[in-house]
Amino acid sequence: MRYISTRGRIDSISFREAVIMGLATDGGLLLPESIPTVSTGELKSWAKLSYSELAFKVMSLFITDIKAGDLQGLVGRSYTAFDHPEITPVVKKGNIYILELFHGPTLAFKDVALQFLGNVFEYLLLESGHKMNILGATSGDTGSAAIYGVRGKKNINIFILHPYKRVSPIQELQMTTVTDANVFNIAIKGTFDDGQAIVKAIFNDIPFKETHSLGAINSINWARVLAQIVYYFYAYFRVREETGREEISFAVPTGNFGDIFAGHIARRMMGKGFHRLVLATNENNILTRFINTGDYSIGKVVPTISPSMDIQVASNFERYLYYFYSEDAERVRAAMKSFSKNGHLKFTKKEQSLVRKDFAGQSVDQSATLKTIRSFYEETGYILDPHTAVGVRAGLDLREPDVPMVCLATAHPAKFGEAVSQALGREPELPPGLQGLAEREARCEVLEADIDVIRDYLHKNAI
Repeated sequence: MRYISTRGRIDSISFREAVIMGLATDGGLLLPESIPTVSTGELKSWAKLSYSELAFKVMSLFITDIKAGDLQGLVGRSYTAFDHPEITPVVKKGNIYILELFHGPTLAFKDVALQFLGNVFEYLLLESGHKMNILGATSGDTGSAAIYGVRGKKNINIFILHPYKRVSPIQELQMTTVTDANVFNIAIKGTFDDGQAIVKAIFNDIPFKETHSLGAINSINWARVLAQIVYYFYAYFRVREETGREEISFAVPTGNFGDIFAGHIARRMMGKGFHRLVLATNENNILTRFINTGDYSIGKVVPTISPSMDIQVASNFERYLYYFYSEDAERVRAAMKSFSKNGHLKFTKKEQSLVRKDFAGQSVDQSATLKTIRSFYEETGYILDPHTAVGVRAGLDLREPDVPMVCLATAHPAKFGEAVSQALGREPELPPGLQGLAEREARCEVLEADIDVIRDYLHKNAI
């Protein structure tokens, strides 16, 4: 399998090269040259596999330049730190199924991909003798998951930007209390979108990127999306086995479009089985506006109780646009150039109807999120974190009779204790992994949200 850019101005590259490159050197995002299809026979044989076995089967279709035995080892090691034997278990609660993606070391869905990516980075760097400086921006969970994925690993330094005092207290502590010598936490005086823009701009400075061997852990890295495809297959098999239904819907809370894009790829691979993909946002609703009205335009970031979704520029949207524009890289490049200049893209009525064949969309505000946490707990005894509650609300509202609905639970509720307390009058019990964080040593630099300031900091501290 070879990889290409959404903007069409690089030669095809291997998976190894794609992982190291992160953001394509022409400013686009990397995608496989083709999306493999899974036969009926393969679907039947995959249905009973363990999570790690299934991950190896799915990833093998996209990774053809790492020996099978080595890849199997990388996949196996990536999920040893999870506290549930199924890795991403599916539980029935009320009228829906919950796909629990928070059993990794930082209790967020990002662990599923970033434990794998950290192992792949180390494998490739040790093999080549090269070094890497990972640069990423986080709205909360990506940062801690990335840090835990590479902390203490050889030949890697990691620099994570998060918006100062705009992540939950526990999210902040999970990042800043990791004091390994190769970990650099940077709190920028701005929003997540500011941080993401700085990261993209630095990656687009090709001489600087190459001089400092920069690598990406944000969902711009294709390996992130690839790892997330697996749990859609896993959940599909579990729910199909329980219900006997051949079609299943998914509700996905998202801000950056990466998680639901993985579902979109899984659906294309399977060719059937996915009835509906429901995209759920909070008040920062650029993606639901795109789906429902054809309006993809930047608004002002609204701080909410689901901060990981407080995003107005969805970095993975360009990947979907590539397929939506029938793999026309020239059209994608023109659209993204226009978006960069004007801050908006418009879609015709005909195009909107095509989008709605791929996705349904709903925006869930803070009041509805709190009510959902409360009502869902009263009905089922199950506590939702605010991001998951956004997905559950949309999933319940857009669920169709006789079609099972799976809602992705993207974080443990204890990571957002203040929001849960607003809804239930008490905070959830802290799991062992989150206890005592406030007493640990912390290290973090507070810097201006300025590309030159961040570039200078990187230059001084790069490995």
